[in-house]
Amino acid sequence: MVYFTCRPIPLFLRKNLIQSEEKVAMRALEILLSRRWILKSRERELYYQMKDEIGNVKKFLMEKLGYQVIVNPYLVKVEKMPAKPENWMGIQEFTEQIEYVFFCLVLMFLEDKEAEEQFVLSELTEYMQGQYQEEQIDWTVYRYRRHLVRVMKYCVACGILSVDDGSEDSFAKDDSSEVLYENTGVSRYFMKNFTQDIMGYTSPEDFEKEEWIDVNEDRGIVRRQRVYRRLLMSMGMYKTPETEEDFAYVRNYRNMIGGELGELFDCELHVHRDSAFLILGEECRLGRCFPEEHTLSDAVLLINQLLIEKIEAGEIEVPADENIRIPGEVYRSIVEACKEQYGKGFNKTYREMTTGEFYREVYAYMTELELVEKVKDDIVIRAVVGKIAGKYPEDFLKNGGTDEQ
Repeated sequence: MVYFTCRPIPLFLRKNLIQSEEKVAMRALEILLSRRWILKSRERELYYQMKDEIGNVKKFLMEKLGYQVIVNPYLVKVEKMPAKPENWMGIQEFTEQIEYVFFCLVLMFLEDKEAEEQFVLSELTEYMQGQYQEEQIDWTVYRYRRHLVRVMKYCVACGILSVDDGSEDSFAKDDSSEVLYENTGVSRYFMKNFTQDIMGYTSPEDFEKEEWIDVNEDRGIVRRQRVYRRLLMSMGMYKTPETEEDFAYVRNYRNMIGGELGELFDCELHVHRDSAFLILGEECRLGRCFPEEHTLSDAVLLINQLLIEKIEAGEIEVPADENIRIPGEVYRSIVEACKEQYGKGFNKTYREMTTGEFYREVYAYMTELELVEKVKDDIVIRAVVGKIAGKYPEDFLKNGGTDEQ
């Protein structure tokens, strides 16, 4: 199945067959890579387990991935950074840019708060009004309250704050409502610690370069860490002019990389002419995987199968780089054909969607997972689509769409 994080946490494909090999013992590594952190206050037993086992995996994390490990009285955390930012990364609970801004303001506010110190919501909202320079925040406007409520609920869910009294939902209805929060003390560990002054940074690329400053004198280390991050943190790795050197490393050392990762996780490394994928087995719990257990994921599997059938019929040609480019209207017709042929097997929400609504949902999901990309009026279909597809049993239509995929 596939996986995500701003988070980031990896994005993977799941193998169909259960491996008969011995279970991999590196459960700690799976947990540390799949989670933002393990908080002592919420998972005391797991916290101590990870603290005891971190020494067994620290070498791999630092040497192969270049990840720093944080262990303190509050938490155990691996500072995970991707080889490059991808669509699925980010805080999935946030839907608009202003929510990220609000979240950063919350972190700034908590810098001056001690662990277990309490504060009321109005104290925070006044601070945010004074700090936000882009526009005037008016908390009587529901839109602003809605965005802040989403941010505060996320802060509580991930352990940055705890609610001692009141509810965010009350604030959503009435800007005069109060909520009493307690600072848990872990907010200062949410953001990555930078070794350089970032005040002069003006683009995402500046942050990407900063990640490699300490090891820039050794290109071999940088390349190795980029490769392992790509394989462990994304759906797949593709050969492009920018990644040609990294892809050559994968091809040259595929047996070594595959063997090492196979000892740590239930997985297989598949290397093709212009792409490479880490396929997870049933025993592996390394983050979010594709296919997921919901109807939209099922629909994408069916669409992938329709694409494969068109390729096999010669209606769509596969270029040398394995990334198919088709007109947008052709892609849309395939998505619409999926709903028409298999829609009765979807849940009620997707069955009752209009064709346009269904297309928008599918396109957004496939774009998020980087299965497709829009280039001008065309849609580029990534090679990963050919790795996994699905179809209903042949008697699906006869049985009224009640069989499982």
